[in-house]
Amino acid sequence: MFYEKLKAPLEAMLFICGDPLSCNQISSILGIDQESIDALIAELQNDMNGTGRGLTIKKIADSYQMCTKPEMSPYLEKLTEMTDKKLSAPALETLSIIAFKQPITKQEVEAIRGVRADNVINRLLERELIQEIGRKKVVGRPILYGTTNTFLKCFGLSDIDQLPALPT
Repeated sequence: MFYEKLKAPLEAMLFICGDPLSCNQISSILGIDQESIDALIAELQNDMNGTGRGLTIKKIADSYQMCTKPEMSPYLEKLTEMTDKKLSAPALETLSIIAFKQPITKQEVEAIRGVRADNVINRLLERELIQEIGRKKVVGRPILYGTTNTFLKCFGLSDIDQLPALPT
């Protein structure tokens, strides 16, 4: 079939890229349209899921990334002996506020949390979990913040709409 000869190049591209590979990049390299990309990814995912392999392909925004399956984490933790890079409680709280209320200003975050958020926002910016997405059209033109593709990747989301609904 037509897709058979493109699966290996796509798998190699996703493996070597490391970061999510956009549909536009895949399209221009393989010379196929969006519909064909979706079908090709679906076949490749099916192959990977059906053979007991340790890798899978995730959709992140309008991109695809090869990553390890969650059940491989005990082995990978032993292999890498990674340093713990967990977010602090204030950072996680601030990130949650930004994720659910975006676009939002620092002042609005501080009003919700009841404390200053300068340092926490700077750490989230450094980790590329949030980004400046514009300026609010009010006096002083404060910066508006929103989440990034890195945020989506870290939390295993394909888009921000996958966040759970807030309780009423």
